[in-house]
Amino acid sequence: MPIEVLIPSLAAQIAAGEVVERPVSVVKELIENSLDAHAASIVIDVGKDPCSYIRVVDDGDGISSNEIDLALTHHATSKLHTLDQLDDIRTLGFRGEALPSIASVSKVLIVSRRLGSDSAYSVEYDCGLKINETAYASAIGTSVSVIDLFSNVPVRLKFLRSSTSELTKVKDIVHLFAMAYPSVKFQLRIEGKVTFDTQGSGNPIDPIVAVYGPKSASEMIAVASEQDDNGYAVEGFVSVPALNRANRSYMTLFVNNRLVNSRMLNHAVEESYHGLLPERRYPITVLNLAIPYSEVDVNAHPGKLEVRFQNENRVYSTLQKAIRSHLINQIPVSQVGQTTFTNRASQSFYPYTNYKPHGTTSDSQTTFSVDSAYTFNTHKPNREVLPSLTLIGQVRLTYLVADGPDGVYLIDQHAAHERILFDKVVAARGQRQSVSQTLLSPTTVELSSLHADLLDTNKETLKLYGFDIEQFGDNTYIVRAVPAVMSIADTEKSLRDILDMISVEGLLRQHEDVVAASVACHSSVRAGMPLSLTEMQSLLNQLHDTSNPHTCPHGRPTIIRYADYNLEREFGRRQ
Repeated sequence: MPIEVLIPSLAAQIAAGEVVERPVSVVKELIENSLDAHAASIVIDVGKDPCSYIRVVDDGDGISSNEIDLALTHHATSKLHTLDQLDDIRTLGFRGEALPSIASVSKVLIVSRRLGSDSAYSVEYDCGLKINETAYASAIGTSVSVIDLFSNVPVRLKFLRSSTSELTKVKDIVHLFAMAYPSVKFQLRIEGKVTFDTQGSGNPIDPIVAVYGPKSASEMIAVASEQDDNGYAVEGFVSVPALNRANRSYMTLFVNNRLVNSRMLNHAVEESYHGLLPERRYPITVLNLAIPYSEVDVNAHPGKLEVRFQNENRVYSTLQKAIRSHLINQIPVSQVGQTTFTNRASQSFYPYTNYKPHGTTSDSQTTFSVDSAYTFNTHKPNREVLPSLTLIGQVRLTYLVADGPDGVYLIDQHAAHERILFDKVVAARGQRQSVSQTLLSPTTVELSSLHADLLDTNKETLKLYGFDIEQFGDNTYIVRAVPAVMSIADTEKSLRDILDMISVEGLLRQHEDVVAASVACHSSVRAGMPLSLTEMQSLLNQLHDTSNPHTCPHGRPTIIRYADYNLEREFGRRQ
């Protein structure tokens, strides 16, 4: 068959398929246009079958009468003028494709009045062809009506879901925009009946109450991280761990107030809850990540839901740290029978990084060698995250038992010591203290090609923590020194484990924290090891002073509580 240039109408329908996939795509594009026009009020009116009727009305800037036809021309926009602006896109729309794409697969009526104009102007298109234009009486702003969507492309209708399902998607997108823009009044009408309404008060919790209800909204934690030196900041709300859902659809994320779908950002959210949620349960989040416009590429897909980041490491870490730090301030000790923690350390390893240097109690006497290896600025945390506990003893050579004000506490000695050592190693790293122990007999280690590449890439990071490793052959290395806190019983295995963790961690987290967590894991007391009362008390005191005494660096719980209520009920003292 000969090569031919597509006729304009066919090319327009093909292009529309990239932008307008279903009714919710139309609603999304029209709302974004309204927001870019600085609308303070947006009304969305849809039919029971969204394909039959969609209307979006705003009180924004409006379109001049001599520009309405131009607005329905492909690649015509008021938001982008030079190539340089592609690196600094601040508007939600910029491609000049939404209105012409919608008009090519439906009947469209646009009525708009520009601020300063005496009257409005309307144009009507039918599947890409203009059929009417006239002066009109209307308030300042723009109204876009879309009728019989995909009427000229019936094959598209076959691939849509039921009207009820498509309507649900429309509701969801309106809810998301309402939560992202609390200063804008949103109203959704279905068959003329108001089903959703926000006041545009500017209070970010108000639309969350409207979407999820007052009970769920009362269990949300406000997240507000200050802008760092790189211009990164996170703000919004996340649910307490007890408020969770069975799927990720409740995790809402925006980048510079732009709704995005990002597996990397979703993973950052999930990992910030690591060890705090039952398996296959997910939090509710409404978060906006503010980053310099020049560091995010929003021109990755016509639908503008997919974005690319210049520095994924920094984006991931900023989001995960912000959520985790606010969660830690709110989390109570896990109660037996209340929360199920999952151990996913064998599947993946993403340690947490929100740790600040702090000291240990000066009067603690213990045989743990880490105390003599590092020197710290001694001060108490500015909050008490664990209650005062009275040590009782050790059971099964694995768990410490302590009495507390509201029950009996069990502490996993290995997980607790991991947390203590991790914080100390990270603190020492922050204070530029690298303490090594030189091996009396250097260990020769043969590594696989993968491990060798990882070692070469991360050699400087390992050195910062006290490793002294010298290449001896192609994939052979001599280990001359290891971190002072690390056991030297099996140096080769410890090194391989650390490299494995770095491999799994990939680009999602700073390698330094992976090394610190691995060093802590290989240096802490083990389950089955008897401890003296002095050692147990020291462990308990030091755990109390850590940045996060509730979980080890892998996310496993360090401590659980058996409440007084449960004890009394089991002994028949309470019915």
